[in-house]
Amino acid sequence: MSGRSFPLTRRAALAGAAFLPFVSGVARGQTPALIPRRTLFAPAERTRASISPDGTRLVWLAPHEGIVNLWLAPLDDLGKARPITRVTDRDISPSYWWLPSGRFIVFFREQAGDENWQAHRVDLASGEIKTLTPGPGVRSFVHQTSRNFPDELLIAHNARDKRYFDVFRYDIASGRESLVYRNDEGFSGLFTDQRFRVRYGQRNLDDGSVEFFAREDQGPWRSFGRVPLDDTMNTRMIEFSDDQRELYWLDSRGRDRSALVAQDLATGATRVLAEDARADIVETWLDPLTSKPLLAMSKHLRGRVQAVDAAYAEDLERVGKAIEGDVGWVSLSDDKRHWITYHERDAQSAIYTHYDRTTKTARPLFEVRPSFKGLPLVSMRPHVVRSRDGLDLVCYLSRPRDAVEGRPGPMVLVVHGGPWGRDEWGLNSTHQWLANRGYSVLSVNYRGSTGFGKAFVNAANMEWGRRMHDDLIDAVDWAIAQKIADPAKVAIYGGSYGGYAALAGATFTPEKFACVVDIFGISSLTTFLDTIPPYWRPWQTVWKTRMGDYTSEAGRAMLRERSPLYHVDRIVRPMLIAQGANDVRVTPSESDQLVAEMQRRKIPVSYVYFSDEGHGFRRVENRRAFTAVAEAFLARHLGGRVEPVTDDFVGSTLEFRAGRDLIPGLG
Repeated sequence: MSGRSFPLTRRAALAGAAFLPFVSGVARGQTPALIPRRTLFAPAERTRASISPDGTRLVWLAPHEGIVNLWLAPLDDLGKARPITRVTDRDISPSYWWLPSGRFIVFFREQAGDENWQAHRVDLASGEIKTLTPGPGVRSFVHQTSRNFPDELLIAHNARDKRYFDVFRYDIASGRESLVYRNDEGFSGLFTDQRFRVRYGQRNLDDGSVEFFAREDQGPWRSFGRVPLDDTMNTRMIEFSDDQRELYWLDSRGRDRSALVAQDLATGATRVLAEDARADIVETWLDPLTSKPLLAMSKHLRGRVQAVDAAYAEDLERVGKAIEGDVGWVSLSDDKRHWITYHERDAQSAIYTHYDRTTKTARPLFEVRPSFKGLPLVSMRPHVVRSRDGLDLVCYLSRPRDAVEGRPGPMVLVVHGGPWGRDEWGLNSTHQWLANRGYSVLSVNYRGSTGFGKAFVNAANMEWGRRMHDDLIDAVDWAIAQKIADPAKVAIYGGSYGGYAALAGATFTPEKFACVVDIFGISSLTTFLDTIPPYWRPWQTVWKTRMGDYTSEAGRAMLRERSPLYHVDRIVRPMLIAQGANDVRVTPSESDQLVAEMQRRKIPVSYVYFSDEGHGFRRVENRRAFTAVAEAFLARHLGGRVEPVTDDFVGSTLEFRAGRDLIPGLG
């Protein structure tokens, strides 16, 4: 898809250093001031900036009366910024799209965390907002924009059949919808070109591989080839060149780490455009007019952007030197003169800059979180830890300012979700919060994490609750051996798969952790697989081959054996569980059944529930309330510092369903 979106490139998815003795002028061993939770977990003050096709205007996300909306300003006078949406109930989606004409922006909203994203458009000239896709209860996403149709785009939605997405063409001015493709074949993904033709479909097969089908114009579908299981996590189509001569892929076939590859559509021949010996290419930026790749990014310990087109190498170097930090986003005007770049940093706010390719100059635009200026933030240090079976685990460690090298202290292991995602270097509010409260914070890219090659991803197959968990334990043991962590004061904390990992810690290694925080985690792998959203079912076989065969009794027995729910009797450590009522990924039953079983066995548990959240905390009031509870819980069991609870629950739907009395200091 052409256009400018966040956080995707252009195609929507159907998808060790020594410690410094001083940090920012404050000596280690000196206790810093408490940073308010209200500051740490507030919405970014300005973020996800994107330039208009003509290079004259800038759009970004920022709060308006406390709710995140879209704002617009002239590029040369940000002081004239004004909100162009004024929603009042819930933040809009982080992803939005410029139409090639520059007249319209398409954005998305959902209801109470249900993930049924409904498309809307705003006319930048008149301010008129029009709803495009059906709702409620219908999920939609942008499928394609094209400079060939400046005020039109393709959107896919599942109004007809919740399992499958049909593709529609929209006239954005009128909102008129016309069907382009009815997905009667049950494809799990479709790929369109910039002439708005449906060119490829994909089907997930029972063995975990993906078969691609192709067609010309409205002709019959024919098999185009297969991507084997080992490559499915690391291989995907990106875009056609506008001249229709090449198709671009991120591709791991015949190699371990994904490369950016161009395929000649006439001959089938391929050539590598960009690669990284240590990590996958994970992001590309395309020429807004030709759709040919200009830049590509990989992430190992930190992010690295390289010029695919040598004509932009000098510009990329200038951008990198202008502002410290890792370049993590580039937005280009159609003529490529104006670049908006995002620079990630770890102990200060990220910053956006404007680079003028004609004058070769860069100027700062704004910081994402200017309220962080002057706060006692800490650095995030990358480390590579060797697992017991020889894998390199990229980890990130943040230590309190008053930590003393060689003197162990309490630590929180923060486990990322997915599991097919990853932790990255940068300014992380959870790391800063916990480090400020007196804890070392460790995040681990356990096997199955993405970005490190297909062998690393596939090493997690059938290893839920086993070697994936071993990786976490190995990283904790490393921190203990390095005299970072006190073995009696380590907590495990995570959401989604990270919540499952926390529950696995409580049941499979019950005495390893002093306490456990599970945020919308999976308690039973079988009930999780039985309750996934209908639009996940076309590619559900990914779990059959990576988690366990849910279609056979032997496979389901294995899944039950790896499920914390069936080992509740092993729990001996305090536990805090959080759940959103409208979570469609990990439904409330996952937490409810675990808490019920613990109560049946008279095992203490604290359980908080949010009636207007789904798979995560999107409302700032709920984030604030949860972190207040979690902070008091961790302090009770690890001994860290606590900011007093005052008005932290105001405006939140937080409901204690169990164990409020187990957490002192909540008022």
